[in-house]
Amino acid sequence: MTIEMVRAIEPLIPALRRYARALLANRADADDLVQDCLERAVSRWHQRRPDSEPRPWLFAILHNLAMTRLRRASSRPRSASIDETGELEFARPATQEDALRHAELLRALAQLPEDQRAVLLLVAVEELSYAEAATALDIPIGTVMSRLSRARARLHTLLSAEPARAPVSPPLRRVK
Repeated sequence: MTIEMVRAIEPLIPALRRYARALLANRADADDLVQDCLERAVSRWHQRRPDSEPRPWLFAILHNLAMTRLRRASSRPRSASIDETGELEFARPATQEDALRHAELLRALAQLPEDQRAVLLLVAVEELSYAEAATALDIPIGTVMSRLSRARARLHTLLSAEPARAPVSPPLRRVK
């Protein structure tokens, strides 16, 4: 590992961890994902374009690894014993208003389709440009813009919606 590589990668680790946690919603799995991403980046450092920034390249690696894990996880059920599960997974958020808003935001983010959530997190949270997000996700920049627009609109709808009420059935009319 060269000093240049360390200087390029090390400042990006907190952002990679944030993105991984947002995608996987599990701290331990997210840390494992970042570790795998960094291992892959170090072993393939020679394959990246030397004239480009490493940030979108690292986010692309992380995103692709996350999508692979999510696809694998959806095909088999997850189980864990109580002894293996950490206390943090049983912890409840504080009942304060900010904690409730945070939980509501996380629920709304979880309801977004994966492609929209990924673009929203990269652009809004990790502050990647549209071009960098397009590179990271390997999609056209126009697709980034449309997914971001749909994600923001859907998130706004989810966060501003009133609680769902039971539908009122119309009165029935008897016809003879």
